[in-house]
Amino acid sequence: MRIRRLLRHPAAWAVMTLGAVALGVALYLFQPWRLFTTVEVDEAVPVVAVTPRATPETGGRTTATRPPDGRAKAAEGPRTLAAGTFVSHEHSTEGRARVLELADGSRVLRIEGLETSDGPDLRVWLSDQPVKEGRAGWFNLDDGEHLELGELKGNRGNANYAIPAGADLDSLKTATIWCKRFGVSFGAAALT
Repeated sequence: MRIRRLLRHPAAWAVMTLGAVALGVALYLFQPWRLFTTVEVDEAVPVVAVTPRATPETGGRTTATRPPDGRAKAAEGPRTLAAGTFVSHEHSTEGRARVLELADGSRVLRIEGLETSDGPDLRVWLSDQPVKEGRAGWFNLDDGEHLELGELKGNRGNANYAIPAGADLDSLKTATIWCKRFGVSFGAAALT
């Protein structure tokens, strides 16, 4: 009887409505179910097909490049410009990050063997801030210059992220898995 009387009061309905809205907002922001989800990705190391070029010496015909000994030249793989191992920040994070230069001169951030938690609004960033251990490293990577390479493709596995041609890799020396929603690093790797 007392509960019925309480439920008829307009203030009770207002409190229940506000509680339902607050619960909905909390679920949207924190997405607690993502603690139990895993997105696995396994992209191959990127390669660029190098096409033969016509030269004046060949009369405009394309030729395959052969070394002096006459054997066919094998396709060259990407060259590693910098690499580092992830350290954990807000969430336990393992894996390796490498900056690769492909045969056409384009650059890619390759994350290999990644193991971290899934989370809301995770991004891959390059930052000019140093990697710091512990809680000190959770928040500093957005203090200076940073470059977003895209959404995290998966919280486990191997993935490639294109680096824009104009990116200054002399200053952007840290790769991070960044939670944009809460402004915190899940883990970061110093690229040396």
